[in-house]
Amino acid sequence: MPLWKKNLLICCLASFIVSIGMSQMAPILPLYIAELGVDNPADVARWAGIVFGCNFISLAIFSPIWGRLSDRFGRKPMILRASGWLGLIMIGMGFAQSVWHLVILRLLQGCLSGFQAAVIPLLAQETPKKHSGWAMGMFFTAQVSGGLMGPVFGGWLSETIGFRNSFLCIGTCCLLGFLALTQVHETKKTARTESADSPCPSFRSLPQRNVILGVFLTTVLLHFSLTCVAPLLTVYIQEIAGNIDHIAIVSGAVFSAAGFASMLFASRLGKLADRIGSERILFSCLLLSGLVSIPQGFVTAPWQLGVLRFFHGIAIAGLMPSTNNLIRQLAPPALMGRIFGFNQSAQFIGMFSGAFFGGQLAALIGIRSLFLLVAALLIVNAMWCKIQISHNNTVS
Repeated sequence: MPLWKKNLLICCLASFIVSIGMSQMAPILPLYIAELGVDNPADVARWAGIVFGCNFISLAIFSPIWGRLSDRFGRKPMILRASGWLGLIMIGMGFAQSVWHLVILRLLQGCLSGFQAAVIPLLAQETPKKHSGWAMGMFFTAQVSGGLMGPVFGGWLSETIGFRNSFLCIGTCCLLGFLALTQVHETKKTARTESADSPCPSFRSLPQRNVILGVFLTTVLLHFSLTCVAPLLTVYIQEIAGNIDHIAIVSGAVFSAAGFASMLFASRLGKLADRIGSERILFSCLLLSGLVSIPQGFVTAPWQLGVLRFFHGIAIAGLMPSTNNLIRQLAPPALMGRIFGFNQSAQFIGMFSGAFFGGQLAALIGIRSLFLLVAALLIVNAMWCKIQISHNNTVS
C-alpha cells in the first residue's frame, strides 16, 4: 500500500474516533445545560447556541496562525497538538459546575484545537492531485461515520451513566484519536520559504484569487446554515412530539440520519468530483440542501424530520469535500496550510454566527421559521456559486 494511502487510513481512523466523541455532545448539550440549572426552554435554546458556538471565535482567530506554523514546521505536530488538547478539554467539561464553565472551556478549546484545520492540509499535501477528491471524500466519510454513531451512542450513554460521565467518555475518545495519529508519517516537509514566512498571504499573487475568496464566502454561509439548527434539534423534537420517552435517544437517531446518508455518499461524490469538477458538485449539493430544508419546517413527527435529515445528509456529503478539494486544486503548496487555515476560520465564523444567532432567532421567530431562513440562504448561495465559481471553470 502506498504511504499516502496509509496516512489516509490512519487519519480516517483518528477522525472516526474523534467524531464519535464530538458528535455525542450536540444532542445532549441542551439537556446538560438544563441539569446545570437553566430552567426556561427559551433560555436553554439561547445557551445551547452560545455554548455550541463560542469556541468557534477562538478557532477562527487561531486557525490561520496554526496553519502558518504548519507550513513552517510540518503538519504532524499540529495534528497531535489539536487532538490531544481536544481530549483534555472534553474531560474538563465533565466537571463543569455552571453554564459559564462550559462557555470558558469551549473558548479554551478553540485556542489550541482545530483538528480538521491540521489534518486536511496534510492529506492534501500527501495525496496525488488526481486522487484528492476521493481522498477528501473518504476523510469526510470517516467523520460522518463517527458522527453517525456518536449521537445514538451518546444518547444511550447519557441515560445510562449520566451527562458528566458522557463527557469523560468523549475526552477519552479524542485521546484515543491522538494515539492513532502518532503513527502518521509526513514525507513532504514544507520549506520555510519567503512566502510562507510573510505576515499574511498576498491574495493578489494567487492564481484565481477571486475564486478562493468565493470559496471562503461559501464556507461561511454553508456552516452558518448548518449550525443554525444543529444545537436546537432536540428542542425542536420536544416541540413536535411532546414529552416522549427516551428523548435523548430519539434526538440522537434524528442527528444520525444525516450522518448515515453522508457516510454512504461522501466518497462516491468525491470520486465524481474528480471526474466532472468540484464546482459542479458544490452547486448541486447546495441547491439540494436548500430545497430539502423547506419541508423540515413543516414536519409533525420525529420520523418525518429524520427522513428529511437523511436527504440533507446526502447534500452535505458533497459540500465539504468539494470546498476542500477546490482549495487543494488552487492553493500553492507553500501557502496551503495557511489558506486552509483561513478557510477553517471562515468555517468557524459561520459556525459561531449560526449557532449564536440560530438560538436567538429560534427564540424570536420559532424553530420552524428558522428552517425556511436556512433554505433561502442555501439556495441563494447555490445561485451565487453557479454564476461566480462555475463561470471561472477553474477545475477541469
